[in-house]
Amino acid sequence: MEDLYVKPHLRGKEIGLALLKQVARIATERGCGRLQWGVLDWNKPAIQFYRKLGAMPMNEWTKYRLTGEAIKSWLFRGVNVRVRGRVN
Repeated sequence: MEDLYVKPHLRGKEIGLALLKQVARIATERGCGRLQWGVLDWNKPAIQFYRKLGAMPMNEWTKYRLTGEAIKSWLFRGVNVRVRGRVN
């Protein structure tokens, strides 16, 4: 899933909680062992909401992203990266 978003005028009505519970139900039915997501560090209301659920931040992780032109540039410039003994 890319995004789970509640429009500002609908917040505070437990819509986000209901959506997240449904995601948790589906994950449980499919045998998933965890739910994991990202939140921008300045989004304090979302962070407080997630903490109330019992979710804990994963401070030891850093996210990386390649988008648009950066993906094409990497693919077409012929850069090979060695990963565990093989070249990708």
